[in-house]
Amino acid sequence: MKLVCSQSELNTALQLVSRAVASRPTHPVLANVLLTADEGTNRLSLTGFDLNLGIQTSFSASVEKSGAITLPSKLFCEIVAKLSTDSPISIFFDGISEQIELTSKGGSYQMRGMSADEFPELPLVENGRSFKVDAQSLVQSLRATLFASSTDEAKQLLTGVHLNFSDNDLKSAATDGHRLAVLNIKNAIKNDDDLNLNQQEFFNVTLPSRSLKEVERLISAWKGDDLITLFCEKGQVVFLAANQVVTSRTLDGTYPNYDQLIPDNFSKSILLNRRIFISALERIAVLADQHNNVIKINTNISTQEVFISADAQDVGSGSESISAKFDSDDIQIAFNVRYLLDGLKAIDSDEISLCCNSSTTPAVFLPKDNNLGFIYLVMPVQVRSEN
Repeated sequence: MKLVCSQSELNTALQLVSRAVASRPTHPVLANVLLTADEGTNRLSLTGFDLNLGIQTSFSASVEKSGAITLPSKLFCEIVAKLSTDSPISIFFDGISEQIELTSKGGSYQMRGMSADEFPELPLVENGRSFKVDAQSLVQSLRATLFASSTDEAKQLLTGVHLNFSDNDLKSAATDGHRLAVLNIKNAIKNDDDLNLNQQEFFNVTLPSRSLKEVERLISAWKGDDLITLFCEKGQVVFLAANQVVTSRTLDGTYPNYDQLIPDNFSKSILLNRRIFISALERIAVLADQHNNVIKINTNISTQEVFISADAQDVGSGSESISAKFDSDDIQIAFNVRYLLDGLKAIDSDEISLCCNSSTTPAVFLPKDNNLGFIYLVMPVQVRSEN
């Protein structure tokens, strides 16, 4: 292998693929990134793969001789990041010693790697389903739901986001058992002539949040409007666009029927300014965080006010009042303030509605004029009466 490439492009590529490098590898090669140089295409490809998540990217380079080798991710990243940005990097590997030489302005570094033959092959899907998805729609669906997935590995299926592709629509959902975020985006799927998803009733898959966070991060950095091609087969999903590939295993099991958790109608509803509500919650959260994160919400229909309070035992207490619009009976309900803030920050609307039936049944937060089909459900916290 012999090539010359840009320091900035190599550094960017390394920062990207290193997110898929195992932090506690089961085999030494999984702590490495794979470098593959192709003199036919004049491109350098980098791959990170921890057997669950794989990320591959490539960029233009001046390749004099093709070759492949794996290098320790952490060390390689640190060296390249420190090299001069105004000088190209030369990489040489003789194919025998498994040692490469990096040469940059005023410096030369040698690094021992491992054979590319030991690096596991990145899964590719050849015979499964494939379809194209609008990039911004996919990003929007992930941002609206990822935060609500569980971090408890004992509830492995809930540590992912459930994606449902039906007709041309994309419906995403995530829950940790205490809250549920659902977003339905119309016309997110852009079918090819040789694929008609309408012929199938639906297709759904649950993917780990860790993988989808990388997908969301990757797409968000794109400047173009490329479509994402999804390939799905036998427990594996591949996201492909431009010169980048992300592969992820799927989570086995039947995702909960979350639609049945959402009440059909509500007897109480409050219309709130989202930003003002968030600001008040963030101030109250300073006290709520000192105890159990619980805040109480009470309404006064005669003054059209909402009162938000927190009582941190042996520390202090506080309350806020904000204007609202409602014509139902007064509401008294309590929530984990962190759950509220997470969901409210994911809603893209100036005004939101808080809908509920009682202090012990699920409450739902909706954007005003909910054109995007976003629903955020939160289970209230039961608190003892002060009387």
